[in-house]
Amino acid sequence: MKALVYTGVETLEYQEVPLPTATSDQELVRIMASGVCGSDMHAYLGHDERRPAPLILGHEAAGIVVEGPNAGRRVTINPLVTCGTCSYCITGRTNLCEKRQIISMPPREGAFAEYVAMPRSNLITVPDNIPLEHAALAEPLACGWHGVRLGVGALGLPASDIRSLAIGGGAIGLGAAFSLIAQGVKNVTIVEANPSRRAFLKDITSLNVISPEEIAAETPFDLIIDGVGFAGTRATASALTRPGGVIIHIGLGENTGGLDIRRMTLQEITFIGTYTYTAEDFCQTAQAIFNNQFGEINWIEKWPLSDGSNAFKDIRSGKIKAPKIILIPEHNNLGTSS
Repeated sequence: MKALVYTGVETLEYQEVPLPTATSDQELVRIMASGVCGSDMHAYLGHDERRPAPLILGHEAAGIVVEGPNAGRRVTINPLVTCGTCSYCITGRTNLCEKRQIISMPPREGAFAEYVAMPRSNLITVPDNIPLEHAALAEPLACGWHGVRLGVGALGLPASDIRSLAIGGGAIGLGAAFSLIAQGVKNVTIVEANPSRRAFLKDITSLNVISPEEIAAETPFDLIIDGVGFAGTRATASALTRPGGVIIHIGLGENTGGLDIRRMTLQEITFIGTYTYTAEDFCQTAQAIFNNQFGEINWIEKWPLSDGSNAFKDIRSGKIKAPKIILIPEHNNLGTSS
C-alpha cells in the first residue's frame, strides 16, 4: 500500500509500505480521510521524541472496513488503544490507561496511509449520510469535548451562565468552541492571532472571533480553554481567568512557561491538564457530529495524501487559512466521501 512516511525533520515521503495485517480482534480499514493534527506537525519539525523517524503519522481518520463479516461498514476511528483491565480503564478514564497506545506513535503506525488495522472496539459506525471526511473530525473534536466536560464540571455553574474563551482558531480551539455550545454554554469567544485565519472564521461561522489586541475588553472569563499551549497563551489564560475560574489546557505547543502561579494561587484558579478523551467522550463527540451539533463543517480543506508533503509545508509557512487539513488517499476520489 501507499503511505506518507515521516523520514526525517521536515521530510515526508510518499512510499510503498507493507499492508497491515488484522488480528482476530481487529478490522482492516481502508482509510478514506485522515486529518493533520498539531502533534503531526510537531513530529514533522523534529520536536516530538515520542515519534521518531521513520514513522507513518496521522491519527484522525475514518474509512471503510474491507475484510470479514463487517466488510463495507463505514467507521470513524478512535486511535487510542487501551488495555481495558487497569484501574483507569475500569473506572472509565480510558485516556489514562497504564498501557495506552495511539496510532502514529510506536509501536503503532498511523493513518496517513491507505489502510490501518484497528481493534474492533475502537471503531464507531458512521451513518450513510455523514461524509467520512467529517467523521474523521471526531478525534480532534473529542479533545475539546473532553476538556469542556471537565471544565464545566469543575466550575459547578449552570452551563448557560458560563462566560468562556477558547484560545486558538485551529481545529482544537474551534472544536472546543463548538463543544462549549453543544454542551450548553452560550457565551463563547475565540481569540486567534493569525489575521487570515481570523477573517476566515468570521466569514464562515457565527462565532465571536477576536484578535489578541481586542481581548482586554472581553475579560474576565469563567472558563478558558487553551488549545495552543505556548507560554504566551498560558500567560493569557492565567491573566484573564476570573477568581475561582478554570483553565483547561489542551495544546502541546511547548513544555514550560507562561503561567502566573502566584495569581492562580491567590485567586484559587483551577488548572486542568487534559489528554485526548475517554472512550465515552469519543462516542459522544461522534454522535454530536452525526446529529449536526457542531453546525456546518465548512472549515476543512482537502488535499491528496500523495501531496501531503506540500500540505505540511504550507501549514508550516502559515499559508493555510482552514483550521483543518484532511488528506485523501488516491483510492478515494477527492471530494467524495465513500
